[in-house]
Amino acid sequence: MANFWEEKTLAQMSEKEWESLCDGCGKCCLNKIIDDDTEELHFTNVSCHLLHTKTCQCRKYDQRFEIVKDCVKISLDDIDQFHWLPGSCAYRLLVEDKPLPEWHPLITGSKSAMHKGGHSIRGKIVSEASINTDHLEDYIAIWPAE
Repeated sequence: MANFWEEKTLAQMSEKEWESLCDGCGKCCLNKIIDDDTEELHFTNVSCHLLHTKTCQCRKYDQRFEIVKDCVKISLDDIDQFHWLPGSCAYRLLVEDKPLPEWHPLITGSKSAMHKGGHSIRGKIVSEASINTDHLEDYIAIWPAE
């Protein structure tokens, strides 16, 4: 029997299925910088102040859009903007007609393989609450985009 993400398009998924695609890595909650000259997107190792750095979960998930003015909702309405998501993100992978990674919680049944394999932000970031965000360029990281 095929998995729902292999049988359905993103548009056909229920809200529960859509939400379950998120592996909980926390990479989408990292601050990003766009180079004004090249328009290249750079991930930093600086997270939103709402992100719990150990669980990789938003502390105020249901209120995030009210609290963080530039928090982006990942939805079909913005599918052409999925390029800013990390290459390992299930939403982006499915739009690009690629399979989920072998460590994805929908495949393994838990987030353990993701964290153990280093595919989440756990142990790699600092919160924006603890730094001067005027100097984000000092925190550019390569690993989140992979």
